[in-house]
Amino acid sequence: MSNTNTTPLLDTINNPQQLRELSRQQLPQLATELRSFLLDSVSRTGGHLSSNLGTVELTVALHYVFNTPDDRIVWDVGHQTYGHKILTGRRAGMDGLRQFGGISGFPRRCESEYDTFGTAHSSTSISAALGMAVAARAKGEQRASIAVIGDGAMTAGMAFEALNNAGVEDCNLLVILNDNEMSISPPVGALNKYLTRMLSGHTYNIARRAGAKVLSVAPPLLELAKRAEEHVKGMVTPGTLFEEFGFSYFGPINGHDLDALIPTLENLRDLKGPRFLHVVTKKGQGYKLAEADPVLYHGVSRFDQHAGIPQNTSKGGKLSFTQVFGDWLCDMAAQDERLIAITPAMREGSGMVRYATAYPERYFDVGIAEQHALTFAAGLACDGMKPVVAIYSTFLQRAYDQLIHDVCLQNLPVMLAIDRAGLVGADGATHHGAFDLSFLTCLPNMVIMAPADERECRQMLSTAYYHNGPSAVRYPRGSGMGVVPDTALDTLPIGKGEIRRTGKKVALLSFGTMLPACLAAAETLDATVVNMRYIKPLDLELLKHVADEHTLLVSVEENAVIGGAGAEVSRALEAMASGTRHVRLGLPDHFIDHGDQQQLLALNGLDAAGIVRQVQSAIDAA
Repeated sequence: MSNTNTTPLLDTINNPQQLRELSRQQLPQLATELRSFLLDSVSRTGGHLSSNLGTVELTVALHYVFNTPDDRIVWDVGHQTYGHKILTGRRAGMDGLRQFGGISGFPRRCESEYDTFGTAHSSTSISAALGMAVAARAKGEQRASIAVIGDGAMTAGMAFEALNNAGVEDCNLLVILNDNEMSISPPVGALNKYLTRMLSGHTYNIARRAGAKVLSVAPPLLELAKRAEEHVKGMVTPGTLFEEFGFSYFGPINGHDLDALIPTLENLRDLKGPRFLHVVTKKGQGYKLAEADPVLYHGVSRFDQHAGIPQNTSKGGKLSFTQVFGDWLCDMAAQDERLIAITPAMREGSGMVRYATAYPERYFDVGIAEQHALTFAAGLACDGMKPVVAIYSTFLQRAYDQLIHDVCLQNLPVMLAIDRAGLVGADGATHHGAFDLSFLTCLPNMVIMAPADERECRQMLSTAYYHNGPSAVRYPRGSGMGVVPDTALDTLPIGKGEIRRTGKKVALLSFGTMLPACLAAAETLDATVVNMRYIKPLDLELLKHVADEHTLLVSVEENAVIGGAGAEVSRALEAMASGTRHVRLGLPDHFIDHGDQQQLLALNGLDAAGIVRQVQSAIDAA
């Protein structure tokens, strides 16, 4: 493809086929332009930055070497796919990234044929790519399946389950480890590059197979040769583990060096069987501020790319619920030495940075291993410790069996601090905490709370901690009503709600942070507002009183309306043979896209105006 001096290369690329028409000499310039475009774009829209800056060259190389979309690329988690989106025809769509009606921040099959698998939760790529590779083999199709997985995602058991399965399958699978933080072994310059290219080349692999065939007639010699190869390779490559899984291991190589990446990928493209390539990259590559602090620049709001993100986070104003939890955790730990805090790789997001520094011996980041986190907590509880598991609602879904079998069945005092409950905004359907009330309420022995404000959040955290059984406090992303928490570690009576406003005929039963919208709607409706506080156990005495005094009860929750808090209200009303009408408001029976939190709440009828509208409709229909 020809290129003028005035037209940026990136402007000429609308699909990978056009990329593959470039010369090898043009690719570094394309990578430079792509990185610059990413920085400019994400600084204006917000989104994931450092991870995307770190995968620019790898993205270019993959689409240059492989025949996408016929060859399948599965990106683990997928927050590093902005470059991929730009090169596959969505450059103009970056202006609406993660905004309502715009493109997603993660791969979505409905968005592009190049998004071969929808991701956003960690450690699924190898399983999905293996499925695609086996499907290709079954259909007799000659195409590659590539899984790109980060070093953090490799800590999850699912990744190793997939490796274990893939190693015995004779299919066209390439796993690329994007090692950007805890490098197993650093690259060693030109020698390392040469050895990796040699190990991935035809001559070496043909010789290895031929040697194995010759030596197979003399088993002792074959075993000696295998051991010799392992020891020689072990001096320059750390691939013994992956070789044991049945993969041919190559690397590590510099993931920002196109002259290393492209020849190696071309060699690996032509090999057979399961292959594993170890690529070392740097988060934030090419933007010094992000290189220096990749955590700060991991997920960003709009910012001035020249000035950078202000480091001073003391902005005043409302505390977030996450901050309330982080402060409570430190205060409770100071009072009770039995407290053990656990996070599945979400220290910053869950507000645990201060705790991790103050109590390192009682802080456990178990990696992306939610299942292990729950059973680990159960084991701690068995022997008298008080485990607190800080976990996002959407990630708790992964540990459901462990919660049922290892925690609830044994009635162990494991406390769940469930962050990001309800609609989270720009991360969209994969991250909305829309289902936790539905899947928690059915579990015997669980106590489930939802605070209306920051003070209540702190009180509920203490209540859950002191409860001698499984408990959960679920709270949303962001701040609440601005109610300043007390410094004490006071508790609330379990299963008791409160009336916050007295009205006529209609009673709004508010669960969690739906309270402000309910109070605002009640002014128009002249309705009673009940802050229910507990989903399980419900305050049956209060519920009966309200049912007897009103003609319409309306439960309001930021959870799936099916099986949630409203369903518990209906069940309780049926048990007490109440004839009072009950209408359930909550999240509808479909996945909700990304967008601004308040915008999404309004679109789903969970703002004050939406509540008024639906209540009026119910009254009119009576």
